[in-house]
Amino acid sequence: MSKIRKFAGFVGAVVVFTSFSSTSRAQSYYVENENTFFGGPVVGANFAQVDGDNYAGYHKVGMNVGGIVYARFGENFAGSMEILYSQRGSRSNGAKGVVNVPGVSQINKYGIDLNYAEVPLMFHIFDKRRSHAGFGFSYSQLVSSKETVVTDVQKFNDTATFDRYPFKKYDVNFLIGGSLRLYKGLFLNVRFQYSLAPVRKDTYLGFARAQQFNNSWVVRIEYLFGDKYAKKND
Repeated sequence: MSKIRKFAGFVGAVVVFTSFSSTSRAQSYYVENENTFFGGPVVGANFAQVDGDNYAGYHKVGMNVGGIVYARFGENFAGSMEILYSQRGSRSNGAKGVVNVPGVSQINKYGIDLNYAEVPLMFHIFDKRRSHAGFGFSYSQLVSSKETVVTDVQKFNDTATFDRYPFKKYDVNFLIGGSLRLYKGLFLNVRFQYSLAPVRKDTYLGFARAQQFNNSWVVRIEYLFGDKYAKKND
């Protein structure tokens, strides 16, 4: 928890600095000065699953919060970098029978909690209203992880059983998504992302596949400061 609190404090500092630096270059939001850099805070949620855990569905809901900075390449093109706290993983949606684990007939509850410090890099194309779509990649450093398994056999309910099969300390994702401008600097962002390499290469056989991948949909609100085109296209 101390690592999470420290990173959350760092993300907060980045958001405050981004907002202050963007507004300090202008007398008011969305002035006609063309800023090379603009950005702001992002707040939303991951709807996640782990491919390979034998459960389907985006039942794990976690935070996706931090800050984003865009660098303009032209009127309609920009790159971006984000610093995020991102919670991914998976959740069961009910009891499930097991046929290939000796002595176990049912998994009553299953969950994976993966907490990451994530840095996405993306390329975007903007339309005349400043809505935009883009693609890119992200690097995530694992802050903490936990796997919960509750079966009808007590010996498998000890987390030490699964601690022998740790998750990798990093995750590299492919990203694709878009942001719809709602009003001035307010945007609705939807993104899909998927691991390019397994986040775990081994697990307790019978409960899941050996190779597992993060698979997430992200829904967020962005508020961007310092983009001159937002004002003149209202």
